Amino acid sequence: MRFDSHIEVLLEASASLVNELTDGECRGKPYTAPTGAALARAVAAALQSGGRVSVPAELPAVSAEYLARTARAMRTVYEAMEDGRSDDAAAMVNQLLGDTGARPQLDRVPGESWQVHFHGASDTYGVGWAAGCATALALAIGSELAGRLGVCVAPRCDRVYVDASRNAVRRFCSAQCQSRVKAAAFRARQESDDAVPAG
Repeated sequence: MRFDSHIEVLLEASASLVNELTDGECRGKPYTAPTGAALARAVAAALQSGGRVSVPAELPAVSAEYLARTARAMRTVYEAMEDGRSDDAAAMVNQLLGDTGARPQLDRVPGESWQVHFHGASDTYGVGWAAGCATALALAIGSELAGRLGVCVAPRCDRVYVDASRNAVRRFCSAQCQSRVKAAAFRARQESDDAVPAG
């Protein structure tokens, strides 16, 4: 079973928002989330990272700030799922669903069939995206795909990911982190081999 395309877009958006808008570590370096005018640009970059989302030219500061708060809450969902605390993750998702007033609605994109999309209690950009992301997280946690939400296992990285691979083997936020871990393991083996005295 795989996520449907709309849910996959929303889950990737949730991971991108968490990664762009929360403090922590990223690929071996400290990461400080943007604030002020840079926050709106970071939100736009996060939502456009999947390539299928259009962002208003002037994203209101209130929407960017709302999504930053939502990203901090969504981080706790990913961390709880990584730690096997699905009850904690579900409680946070339920809170997000309640806060946003998430509701399904049939929408049609010109030239396509009707699709179920998720909207918030208000039509503001921030609440709409937060509601959609919260609903996608709920659908993931409430299915056999719950184990597809993770936190990078590379040292000094806490960026999150959605594992859309066929066999559910993803453990890193990026190819860069995977390469860092492989290179470190190779160096450790080399040092261990060099330390063994010749017989």
